Amino acid sequence: MTKNELKDQVDEWHEQSKSVVFTNGCFDLLHKGHVDLLNKASTFGDILIVGLNSDESVKRLKGENRPIQPIKIRIKNILTLEAVTAISIFEDDTPLDLIQTIRPDILVKGGDYNPKDIVGSMEMSIWDGRVEIVPLTPGFSTTAQIVKM
Repeated sequence: MTKNELKDQVDEWHEQSKSVVFTNGCFDLLHKGHVDLLNKASTFGDILIVGLNSDESVKRLKGENRPIQPIKIRIKNILTLEAVTAISIFEDDTPLDLIQTIRPDILVKGGDYNPKDIVGSMEMSIWDGRVEIVPLTPGFSTTAQIVKM
């Protein structure tokens, strides 16, 4: 969904008293750690939205050799998970504009983030949202997988 389509859909879900959870990332090589994060994130509410970094955004954040998988493949992989309701691609380096537009109820990030450093955490408090941190699954990271390959 585009940002504006998603905003309209989130408004509709909120009118239906559904709680909306948001998380984001590159999800370049989908692995068990990603799946665990997304499954846990989905337990915090009724709807799980994934903000997905565009290919250009991943390249800026991770380097010229990334992403390994193009956006179309990353979308298909994430949408195979029952936990995920919707995906929105963002071009910026952070999902702040997307978060401010859709105003989720819960923002979820992995345990490698300090809550005060999470993009959007300050904004969540403006509309009485909350931030949840999900512990990382030990032994799983995209970078480690790439090095191993």
